Amino acid sequence: MPDAAPPPAPGATLPPSGRDAVGVTPEWATRDLPPETRDPAAVDRLAALLRAHPGTLVLTGAGMSTDSGIPDYRGRDGTRRVMPMQHGEFCASTENRQKYWARSFVGWQRFSRAEPNAGHRAVAALQEAGALGAVITQNVDGLHQAAGSPGVTDLHGTLADVVCLTCGDRSDRELLQARMVQANPGFEEQVRGAAPDGSRVSSQIRPDGDVVLPDAAVAGFRLPLCLVCGADTLKPDVVFFGGSVPRERVEACFALTDAAPALLVLGSSLAVMSGLRFVRHAARRNIPVMAVTRGPTRGDQHMTLRVDAPLAPTLEQLLRTEDAA
Repeated sequence: MPDAAPPPAPGATLPPSGRDAVGVTPEWATRDLPPETRDPAAVDRLAALLRAHPGTLVLTGAGMSTDSGIPDYRGRDGTRRVMPMQHGEFCASTENRQKYWARSFVGWQRFSRAEPNAGHRAVAALQEAGALGAVITQNVDGLHQAAGSPGVTDLHGTLADVVCLTCGDRSDRELLQARMVQANPGFEEQVRGAAPDGSRVSSQIRPDGDVVLPDAAVAGFRLPLCLVCGADTLKPDVVFFGGSVPRERVEACFALTDAAPALLVLGSSLAVMSGLRFVRHAARRNIPVMAVTRGPTRGDQHMTLRVDAPLAPTLEQLLRTEDAA
């Protein structure tokens, strides 16, 4: 009998910056993976496990979208490269919200043009074949849905939606973008030059859709207001670091894990507890837990099988194996 699962927590809180600083390599990321994780036969072993557990639940992270031009927060060595705006920071002041929306306004031009890559398409095809089941994604880019995947839970929300923290009104991000274009004519052209570190602004896109901008440029940006209540508390409907995943969404993901024959992690270092908790939950159920991602993860001790290989080619190989079966 597997161990009894604990009741789900009210929400998954993402760590504030004090616990996960830029330039810091966590201890788990310094571990060496065994050679068999890089053995070409590891993909064959993964394919065999998936055949034995059709409908495997999928948990994806930022590495899923890097081939679509959206970088992750960490390097392969697990070191955090950038820190997004914190939930408390966003809520604290109009100036902070101005900074967020100025950066997001510029970043959205590139972020919204991202398209599903071969890995997203392979996941959708493996779902259609019955090898994979529902998808829980930690990403906020909507690329699984764009690739045709059914049954996707956006654990951390989606950048395509906007919510007012004052009155609760919900709106579309594209419509908000059009409003910001009207309110800030020429803003993008003014800031398209070099970032403070000398790199081009257009190269600074982040997983949450914003970019690096100098403070002087941000000061001239006109912040969008809610069309219903007039407050300046519009926020993308995503869970910022330091915020909490809604309780009902966490419970739904635990239910998916309870019903799953196995769990496959794709492109995630599992550094954030909101994703790691489902790996731990699956391990307590004594179901197979597998992962395809580059470098160590925070949940490696719970893994039945690890594959340290490029994501999209590995998923395409799995799809070929499934088609040949």
